[in-house]
Amino acid sequence: MYKRVLLKLSGESLGGPAGKGIDETSLMKFAAQIAACVKAGHQIAIVNGGGNIFRGLQGVGKGFDRVTGDRMGMLATVINSLALSSALRSEGVRAEVFTATPMAPIARHYASEQAIQVLEEGGVALIAGGTGNPFFSTDSGAALRALEIGAEALLKATRVDGVYTADPEKDPTAVKYDTLTFDEALSRRLKVMDQTAFALCEQGPVPIVVFDINAPEALARVLAGENIGTTVHA
Repeated sequence: MYKRVLLKLSGESLGGPAGKGIDETSLMKFAAQIAACVKAGHQIAIVNGGGNIFRGLQGVGKGFDRVTGDRMGMLATVINSLALSSALRSEGVRAEVFTATPMAPIARHYASEQAIQVLEEGGVALIAGGTGNPFFSTDSGAALRALEIGAEALLKATRVDGVYTADPEKDPTAVKYDTLTFDEALSRRLKVMDQTAFALCEQGPVPIVVFDINAPEALARVLAGENIGTTVHA
């Protein structure tokens, strides 16, 4: 169903069960999933979160101002992208890390045309550093990059199998949505992604698919069009 996608992978997912640091087992599991899909002909760009290392808002009130904290969070996404790119290369897939602000020789400065070229040549483009600006989440960054590279969908990989009326890990009565419109997601203020990300994808329109990355062959099943999560659409 989907040829070119933007995969948003949370930092907490890379942190494994504890959600902190980089869990090697989780890292290699995700790399194997992604590599298999790329070898099957899908084009996958990736935006990693950084919450497993540092989240900008954590620093507010603890000695960091918001701008500095967000910049530290951007650097955390670069660390995660470098780790995942190395794991992908070990799976036999080309992987290039791009950053929103110049960071040579650590990574290439992001340009959508160059990222698209990597995808078309059978590689994975990992786009790090958020938008390069404070006050924007990695969800917003993922939505922006999805629009820029012409992605057919933004796939948000989480620890739950879709969007619910409430947090299913806290509320056992929460009900899962199979599909939602952007208007419904915005009006109900669902917190699976921030409002800016929803609004950007609505402009595309680029559908958002929220799914559990830890389910068996989850990424391949989503790319094949199987309904295993929640789709937010125009």
